[in-house]
Amino acid sequence: MLGRAWVSAYAEQDEVFNRPEDLIGKILHCRGIDGDAAREKFLNPSIKEYMPDPSVMRDMDVAARIIADHIAAGDKIAIYGDYDVDGVTSTAVFVKYLRALGGDVMWHLPTREGEGYGLNIAAVEDIAGRGAKLLITVDCGISGIAEVARAKSLGMSVVVTDHHSPDSELPAADAVVNPKRTDDTSDMCYLAGVGVAFLTLVAVNRELKNRNLPQLCDKISEINLLNYLDFVALGTICDTMPLVGLNRAFVATGLKVLGLRQNMGLCVLMDVAGIKKPSVYAAGFALGPRLNAAGRLDSAAPALELLLTDNTLIAYDLAGKLHRMNQDRIDIQNAIMMRANEMAAAAPSDRCSLFVCGENWHGGVMGIIAGRLKDKYNLPACVATKADGVINGSGRSVAGVDLGRIIHEALAAGIVKEGGGHAAAAGFTLDADKEDSFREFLERGARAQLNGQPPAREVMVDAELDAGGANMRLVNMMGALEPFGQGNPEPTLVLRGGRFKSAVVMGGGAHLRGTIATSAGTTLAFVGFNLVGTPVGDFLLDDANANTTITLLGRLKENEYNGRVSAQFFLEDIAV
Repeated sequence: MLGRAWVSAYAEQDEVFNRPEDLIGKILHCRGIDGDAAREKFLNPSIKEYMPDPSVMRDMDVAARIIADHIAAGDKIAIYGDYDVDGVTSTAVFVKYLRALGGDVMWHLPTREGEGYGLNIAAVEDIAGRGAKLLITVDCGISGIAEVARAKSLGMSVVVTDHHSPDSELPAADAVVNPKRTDDTSDMCYLAGVGVAFLTLVAVNRELKNRNLPQLCDKISEINLLNYLDFVALGTICDTMPLVGLNRAFVATGLKVLGLRQNMGLCVLMDVAGIKKPSVYAAGFALGPRLNAAGRLDSAAPALELLLTDNTLIAYDLAGKLHRMNQDRIDIQNAIMMRANEMAAAAPSDRCSLFVCGENWHGGVMGIIAGRLKDKYNLPACVATKADGVINGSGRSVAGVDLGRIIHEALAAGIVKEGGGHAAAAGFTLDADKEDSFREFLERGARAQLNGQPPAREVMVDAELDAGGANMRLVNMMGALEPFGQGNPEPTLVLRGGRFKSAVVMGGGAHLRGTIATSAGTTLAFVGFNLVGTPVGDFLLDDANANTTITLLGRLKENEYNGRVSAQFFLEDIAV
């Protein structure tokens, strides 16, 4: 009814499952998980099973030796991060580790508006002036050719750890750890910046243990790096990295660590955000936006300080500040979103990309708005702000369009003067007089990758089943497929044979809740968010349609109400 094609993920499109075991097996098969060993590993994503030897990454052993040398010498070490959640958590794991060793550590997070993404010369010179002997970049640095050269000229050793796509030339650092290097054979390009930082710490920790230094042995023995995985999970989820391979283990274990509430700052932030049970959703849509708010509006320093503090009063003060900043961010975002929507709606209907640019929009919300436009129009979308003759923007992409590649090609073509990113997200800076050139370049690049056709409006269906099989037994079995997220989405199901009973409006008039009768003689409750005013909502709210047999598309979840747990269907579309 919502005009999207329902596309089956498996070949036997007419196959309707009655047994949950068969359905789970088919979902795993469609996600490339076949064989008993592979299934067991996927369903039990432990760090032990997925953790590689960090040495598989190019320059990792060199980086570990350099960092260990400076730790052993008692040198001041500077950690240079980024202002988003990935950058903040990457900085936090390094600072926390070095502090646990009693090291002399300082950190720097650039401001989005004042300094922009990545290394900058002024900050590098300030770090050197404050006595740092080693500069470690996390979630940035791969494009900092001039800045790394300046750091080296000032006498600092430099270790770059990053996960963004490199340019043709790598910075002349003492070590460059990045799985996206063309000469890196680790097959770990899916890692977030915090994942690369964590693996680097594993290598450093091993190097220090092997050296058996008397002044560090006791401190190293007290460190459990697994306790840092709450940070790693947060950064991985919030940077929308695919939850496959090692990332799957990072997030599964990290959410368990988060649930232990060992980190004072995250414990308090969960309380402020009303989170009782950690999940991918809670991390991505409650904790992440609050941690991101500081870097979007001002400086990310309060977010990092929250992750590092052990003081309850300071934690509550910082968490409250982040909560208020997030609300300010929402207000600013909503105002800009209205205008961006109008501009996007006026673009040609046969376009393969979107680019909207406004005067003096707040740069901190460009990525969020790009994501909203991407979801609404099913197109790669770039949103930018123009001020003082310069355009700064962010983009979010759809499957089939590598936006990072397009930005790198625009950089090589001289249209963009700064930029980078990965397939799903990118950032860029260009002169205002090249706005039209960028719009045309983006459209050509997206159209070429899509073979000249706008992306189809479709939704991938993992499996079809009789509505009578949608029960708590199936909910519990599908729980083994978690964590869900980018690269491992929550299964989308089609329920057949349900007889529509009734529906009512809830949630201030935008949402629906109702029930269907199943062939098993049971009743299944459903909720439908933002469906009022759509063809689906119009159909379900019409009493004349009661007792009609309908086919439902959506996701099956656990619902707890007044202590009673039951299965509930999150409705996204119907067919009659």
